[in-house]
Amino acid sequence: MRATIDTLKSYPNLVRLFLDNAEILGDKPFLGAKSGEQWQTLSWNETADRVRRLAGGLAGAGIGAGDRVMLVSESRPEWFIADLAIMALGAITVPAYITNMPSDHLHVLSNSGAKAVIVSTAALAERVLKAALSATSPPLVIAIEPPPLEQVSVVRLASWEETLARGANAPMPAATMRRSDTACLIYTSGTGGAPKGVMLSHGAILHNVRGAWDVLRELGIENEVFLSFLPLSHSYEHTAGLMFPMAIGAQIYFAEGVDKLGDNMVEVRPTVMTAVPRLYEMMRGRILRGIEKTGGLKKTMFLKALELGTKTIEAPGSLGLIDRIANAALEKLVRDKVRARFGGRLKVMVSGGAPLNYEVGLFFSALGLLILQGYGQTESAPVITVNRPSKVKLHTVGPPMADTEVAIAADGEILVRGELVMQGYWNDPNSTAAALEDGWLHTGDIGEFDADKFLTITDRKKDIIVNSGGDNISPQRVEGFLTLEPEIAQAMVYGDRRPHLVALIVPAAEFVQSWTAERGQPNDIEAVCTDPDFRKAVLAAIERVNANLSTIEKVRRFLLVPEAFSVANGMMTPTLKIRRHAIRAAWGAKLAALYE
Repeated sequence: MRATIDTLKSYPNLVRLFLDNAEILGDKPFLGAKSGEQWQTLSWNETADRVRRLAGGLAGAGIGAGDRVMLVSESRPEWFIADLAIMALGAITVPAYITNMPSDHLHVLSNSGAKAVIVSTAALAERVLKAALSATSPPLVIAIEPPPLEQVSVVRLASWEETLARGANAPMPAATMRRSDTACLIYTSGTGGAPKGVMLSHGAILHNVRGAWDVLRELGIENEVFLSFLPLSHSYEHTAGLMFPMAIGAQIYFAEGVDKLGDNMVEVRPTVMTAVPRLYEMMRGRILRGIEKTGGLKKTMFLKALELGTKTIEAPGSLGLIDRIANAALEKLVRDKVRARFGGRLKVMVSGGAPLNYEVGLFFSALGLLILQGYGQTESAPVITVNRPSKVKLHTVGPPMADTEVAIAADGEILVRGELVMQGYWNDPNSTAAALEDGWLHTGDIGEFDADKFLTITDRKKDIIVNSGGDNISPQRVEGFLTLEPEIAQAMVYGDRRPHLVALIVPAAEFVQSWTAERGQPNDIEAVCTDPDFRKAVLAAIERVNANLSTIEKVRRFLLVPEAFSVANGMMTPTLKIRRHAIRAAWGAKLAALYE
């Protein structure tokens, strides 16, 4: 039976959904990846066969219902195959970011109690193996590509191909899991810094898939093509870029990387695109730089198309006759060419994972590209609200998804209830109790509804940075490491909706005193904050911290300030916690300038 939007309400699990679609779609292409200069695809049947064999091989290695299996890989067909094979056994997938340091992998391994790890490249395997060697119960490591040879002899290791071969004669698993069974543990940083495992059920993800289908069906869901490039370990891409296209029988192609995304879009010609704001910011910047470089008539026409498109959106019906004629001409002369750069058949771009800057959304909308902003978090599998194609309000994150309850608490916090809500945090009852009350997920975000029930996010209740890539970062964790360095007394990191972190640094008085004494200079903190040699010393401290942080946590630039944060100047609470809003009010403009 081929799934429909109506039958999704009662589907038992994600694996059954895939197998039913595979039986009908058979030899049609499903998963694609670039091999050399050519795109290679696996059909639905070929994918199902690999899922069957890998599940059999995992079962032969002792993996069964309820066991956790960590998955460390860049986006590629094997990621989907591994995810489905793990779940087909009733086991639980534990995705991990490829940017994780060995210490991060060790935390996930230890916390989840994973019995096995599937890892792709040799470079990734090196970090995983370091973590595995330090684990109390070293897991089985299944390597898609050969790992570093010097570490092979000290861990239990199997290759991807031999695991598939071991399951060659295994039957397809019955996939009898219920909607309420846990499908995956997705680790996300909390306010304390230690990543927590969010338990998402099959039903939570199916709820989200059905909601996405409900939103996009007015565009006509048929023969869709997705180009996936976000990390599949991210809840957003896992649901919107993998499980949703699988559910609707779409083709999924895995991009070679952000640097080749433009070429891949022209080659694959996607119809639906899911991305985080950072990507749209980058594409907008590239387009504007290209236009500026071209100059002349092309630049004039482009800017006019942008101007008239903006007027059409912000002030409908305001164009006079001459402008309407010009706008119609620019549709062919400019907007069609812009759309061609995206492959020429893109129906919609969806933005999620972090707030989308209004100007970025307006830019693409004015150029004739439909962009829908949504809102969610890992704990809601992840989408909660999203704009609809027939009614877009760019400054909002749209109305709630189908069958999703959203309420605003007395203090303005956004509360969510429905099947999409997580089962809790793995082995963390205290954090679970704080996040879930009477079935309501407390998001930690502050928002308000307009008259049309469109949600606007106005603030964040909890101190979590969400960068423009949609990654959650605990500022306290990074600040804690920075202030351990003798050169640094206080620090506040900054980077909400930004591509990376920057920091406000208050130098340690003792370090300033010793540094100036060695050079025979006055002990003047204001003067040393502008001294290039002093900055180099502080930079060395930051680089020492960065060496032990994941990619998204690294501090890329910093600003030295002479005045310490204190209760007296309003930058600290009586309990000596920094007041982020007060510090941003004082230094926000200069911190923002670090991104220029």
